[in-house]
Formats: sequence, structure tokens, C-alpha cells
Amino acid sequence: MGGFFGAACKKDAISDVFFGTDYHSHLGTRRGGMAAFDSTVGLQRDIHNIENSPFRTKFEHVFDEMKGNSAIGCISDSDPQPLLIKSKLGTYAISIIGIINNSKELIDKYMTTSGGHFSAMTGGAINSSELVAALISQKNSYTEGITFAQEVIDGTASILLLKDNGAIIAARDKVGRLPLLIGKSDYGYCASFESFAYKKLGYCDEKELGPGEIVEITADGIAQLKPPSKEMKICSFLWSYYGYSTSEYEGVNVELMRYRNGEIMAENDAANGMLENIDYVAGIPDSGTPHAIGYANKSHIPFARPFIKYTPTWPRSFMSARQDDRKRVAKMKQIPVHSLIEDKNLLFVDDSIVRGTQLKETVEFLYKNGAKSVHMRSACPPIMYGCKYLNFTRATSEMELITRSTIVELEGEEGLKYIDEYSDSSTERGKAMRNRICEKLNFASLEFQSLEGIIKAIGLEPCKLCTYCWNGKE
Repeated sequence: MGGFFGAACKKDAISDVFFGTDYHSHLGTRRGGMAAFDSTVGLQRDIHNIENSPFRTKFEHVFDEMKGNSAIGCISDSDPQPLLIKSKLGTYAISIIGIINNSKELIDKYMTTSGGHFSAMTGGAINSSELVAALISQKNSYTEGITFAQEVIDGTASILLLKDNGAIIAARDKVGRLPLLIGKSDYGYCASFESFAYKKLGYCDEKELGPGEIVEITADGIAQLKPPSKEMKICSFLWSYYGYSTSEYEGVNVELMRYRNGEIMAENDAANGMLENIDYVAGIPDSGTPHAIGYANKSHIPFARPFIKYTPTWPRSFMSARQDDRKRVAKMKQIPVHSLIEDKNLLFVDDSIVRGTQLKETVEFLYKNGAKSVHMRSACPPIMYGCKYLNFTRATSEMELITRSTIVELEGEEGLKYIDEYSDSSTERGKAMRNRICEKLNFASLEFQSLEGIIKAIGLEPCKLCTYCWNGKE
């Protein structure tokens, strides 16, 4: 994933963009970057690796090194960005969020038809932002170029572009899988993935861009360059997992959605007689916690935190480059509250179950600390398909998904023809998959939120939601 923030102001914009970008740190862990425009200096850019330290520590000197009344910043889980581009349309900085599945085909076609070239990264890969810039440059205006790029890209691309006159062009991806909002203050405007990022900086809501909408932002206002399209397929996983609790997408707050989601799961468990003898309801921290609060409120079973994550010195489990060290840190972060674990029947709610590897270790940790039983609930339906629009699952193969690998264990490749049945807990295949996962991960019981349940919790029309990872429907 990734997130970005840009601002055009009647004063220096570096501070706003520094803090606004930092508020997107939950969306990416690999690269951070900022670009700014100043009328005397021109365009400036700075990029750092943030795998071993947060964005703000790598950019704390930016106030001395960069200036300008317009700037953009990006947190990225993929390529270094923003990039500075010089083209027939002008010189600009560009940053994108999303994934380009057909990059090889687009690169080959560009080099064949234009005779142009790309700068290659280690291993020969091409930076996605540079590819998008090349596509934009094939047309005679930024608006035409961005529209063309989004039409030919298989995947998702939301774009922030900082021009060499200080104006910012913001473009939401063509079907709105990701959010892009505009904020307004007394001294300018901003564009952001997360609305809370600009509200904490003194901006208020101005508008949420529609699917494929393109606007140009200056300190004096916003101008629509391309109206939104009607089709929307915003990612449902925004609410269940990677959106921040204070975030709001299409008018739906993440925290409140998670409460509703937990309530619906509790209602289903009550109807199926699955709430007996549970001492505490808990969330797998952090994003599982609000789902668990909703579950506890509805079921009237006490909410508790049987273990606490120690984050003052280990805020992220991926800090080490070595896998063994990362796994060790993940375990060391879990500090048990013994009186809430020993001889207790615990029901945990996790935001999702993808591979199940770390969840298995968490359950083993609970049993080693005296838990009588550990029941598990997933706040979203069984993930059956690797995401091809945002790549949030990070799976290199769909067979890494615990659901698919379990289906093949039960029935071989033939079983993949019956994914709909395996997703449904009321079918024999659905029950068999859940029982086998319980055996593999040592759960006392397991259930997933239904597709209908999570759509109800979000509250948007089903046709406006992307649910591909659960049902494979585009």
C-alpha cells in the first residue's frame, strides 16, 4: 500500500506536508519522500529508506534543507518516490499509490513505439512513478495524460503531481478503490489519502474526489480538470484492516464500522449457539480490537486485553532485516496479563486471517500462559483470492492463503472449483475447511464474518465496494 499528502499554501508548506505525510505511516513501511516547489529554488526532492526507522526521524532535517509554498509527500511500500520528471509538458514531481500489473507490457510498448528509455533500479526494475510519467507524457496535457495512464494501467493508480509553478494536480484512481480528499484552511488547500491527517493540521473538509476525478490545487482554490465517473469500487478492506480508526471513507468512519462489524458477528454466533462458556472477548491488536469491542458490547461478554503489545522500543515487528529476528521481536512484544489468561476461555477477533502463521504463534503463546481455550473470529470473510488491485495480502502465490491451501489439503485442486461453498459456514465444505484450520492453528472454534455481514457493517451499496479478495468478482 502507501499514502500521500500534498499542500499548496500562502505560507511555507513544508511543515504541513511533513506532518501530513507522517500521518500516513500506517500505510507503508519501505520508503518515504518529499518534494517541494519554491519560486527561487525551483523543485526539490528528498527520499529515504524507512524500513528501520519511522518517516519523521528520517526527515527531521527537512525544515533546514527544503522550502516552498507547495509540497507533496509520500509513504510507499514499493518504489522510491516522489520522482522529479522533465518532459514536454514541463518539469514536475510525481508520486503514485497503487499497483501496475501490466508494467512489463506498458514498458515494452513505450520503448518500441517511442524509442525512449527508463532509468533502471537494482535488478532492472522500472520505478512505477517513472512509468506513469512516461504514459502521461504521451499526451498533450496533464489531464489527457493522466486519463490515458489510468485507462491503460491494469491495476490502480492514484496520482499527486507537483508542477513547476507550485500547482498540485490530484487524481483519484479510475474506479475509486482508494480515497482522495481535499482539505481547506485559511491559507490554502491540501490533498490527502487520510482526512484526519489534514484535520489535525487545521484544515477542514472541502470535498472527496470521485472515481477518476482530477483537480488542480493552488493556494487560492481548486479547479476541476476532469469530472468523476459513475462507477465506484472502493476497497472494502479499508474499513476492516488497513484504514486507521479515525479515518472516514465515503462518509463511513472506520472505528464505527468495526463496532458494527463485531456486533453482527456476535449476533450470528448467538443465533448459532456459539457464545457459551466464554470468559472474555479480546482483539488481536491493534486493528482487531474495535471489532472485538463491538462483539463484546453486543454479546455482553466482558472485553479484556489478555496480552499487551510492548511498542515503546519495538513499534514494528519488521524492523530487523532477518526473518528470525523479526519473529523473535514479534514474540517479545507480546506481554501477557496472566490473570486474564490462566484457566480462561478466550474469544479473539482478528481483522483477517491471511496465512495464519503469526496467529498460530499467538495462540501457542496464550496456551503456554495457561489459557483453557482460544476461539477465533475473523472480522472479514475468508480471503480466497490474492488482491490484484492493491496487493495488500503481500502473497507471492494464492496458495499461501490458508484458505486455499486448506481446501487443497481436503480435496486437492478439484476443491478450488467449490470456493463459494467453502466460504459459506453452513455448507459441509465450509464446515470442513473451518475444522481443518482449527486443527492447524489450534483454535477451539473458528468463524469468519460473512460477505453480507461486512457489507452491512460498511453501509454502502454493494455495487460500490470491491470484494474481489473474498469472492473473486471484479
